[in-house]
Amino acid sequence: MLAALIFDVDGTLADTELAHLAAFNHAFAAQGMGWAWDVPRYTELLEVSGGKERILHHWQQVQPGLKDIGSGSALQAEVDRLHAIKTAAYEEAVRDGAVQLRPGVLDLLAAASDAGLRLAIATTTSPVNIAALLRTAIGPDWMRYFTVVEDASTAPRKKPHPQVYQQTLQRLGLHASACVAFEDSANGLRAATGAGLATVITPNGFTAHHNFDGALRVLPSLQGVGLADLRRWVAERG
Repeated sequence: MLAALIFDVDGTLADTELAHLAAFNHAFAAQGMGWAWDVPRYTELLEVSGGKERILHHWQQVQPGLKDIGSGSALQAEVDRLHAIKTAAYEEAVRDGAVQLRPGVLDLLAAASDAGLRLAIATTTSPVNIAALLRTAIGPDWMRYFTVVEDASTAPRKKPHPQVYQQTLQRLGLHASACVAFEDSANGLRAATGAGLATVITPNGFTAHHNFDGALRVLPSLQGVGLADLRRWVAERG
């Protein structure tokens, strides 16, 4: 019996990546880094989960002699500073309406809630990014939809590691077979299936080239997808 739906955030609930890209570039300009990521470069960097991790990965590629981050190091402080500026710019863009929920998302959330299914978020983005997006897209009472939220603050091992999904299932008190996950990327799919979850993929322009072998379904969006469809797909998979 289907008991819960578990959603990734960036790229899945909403097409956020262009807003994130603009915010990263704003931070780099503000700090005089001399970096400007274009869409192809950012598409490559999305293979790395986590904004701070992305910054460090890029930095190590353009400056190969860069030392690894150590606790309390100047490098760590600079990465943190860049990411804080980026986060503030992203929040402002979201408040200004730069990001909307993807087609079909709100209808599916409402249908699941009305049917008594539990809803959860399993993401490696930060709590402040989640709140900024969903407060604007759904409203100040967005938390009423989601009984569990697992994010970068609670699950430090980033996707494709399944930690965030394992912790979500534990907090829901449900077996993976009673849930369906929703993702947009190969790393997300690996994380969800690594926790035993049937996973619906809705790729976007940044992830359409990924390998989605093992997904329950790969769809252009959640437009028109209902609970009956999800139940049927899970039953067909056996």
